[in-house]
Amino acid sequence: MAYKKMAGTSAVFVDENNPSSSAQERDGLTWSAAELHLNDIPAQLARKAPMANSLSLEGLEDYDPPQHGDLRLMQCINSDFVYVASSKAWVQYSNQ
Repeated sequence: MAYKKMAGTSAVFVDENNPSSSAQERDGLTWSAAELHLNDIPAQLARKAPMANSLSLEGLEDYDPPQHGDLRLMQCINSDFVYVASSKAWVQYSNQ
């Protein structure tokens, strides 16, 4: 699976084929699961409160720093994102 960094963010990545995000949101370089260290995602995730959009996810650094394995619903595209500490990134998550 490949991921694209969401436009306007520094560390939020969506599945490059995600039908819930626009092509403009997926504009940029393609990253592989290996590059984002997705094999490091823990088996047990910590469900946190949903966030409105990608900028809300990034804003957490200031008042509620994410921990490895935090899982949040991004409401604007109705999809879960997991925090991967080794990448310092939120990555669209599918447990399939």
